[in-house]
Amino acid sequence: MQEIHELRVETLSKMTDLATAGFGLVAALAWNDAIKGLFDYFLPQSNGGGIVAQLLYALVVTIIVVIVTMKLGKMTGKAKEVVEQDKK
Repeated sequence: MQEIHELRVETLSKMTDLATAGFGLVAALAWNDAIKGLFDYFLPQSNGGGIVAQLLYALVVTIIVVIVTMKLGKMTGKAKEVVEQDKK
């Protein structure tokens, strides 16, 4: 009976992870379009700013991704430490 309960919990956990990832992708695509729109607005392609806008956009997105990834990594590490301390 315990194995069935653990399987249900694991299945629910994986489904939650997949749903969260899916919603995260939708949000990322929405922000992608919004940020591209801002760059297109301030650096219109007609002025030769198309490639400049794309490069700036790629740089800004890369910086944001690196910062967020680092912060999440630190938070995850701290959470794992707390879990390990609670096990003792």
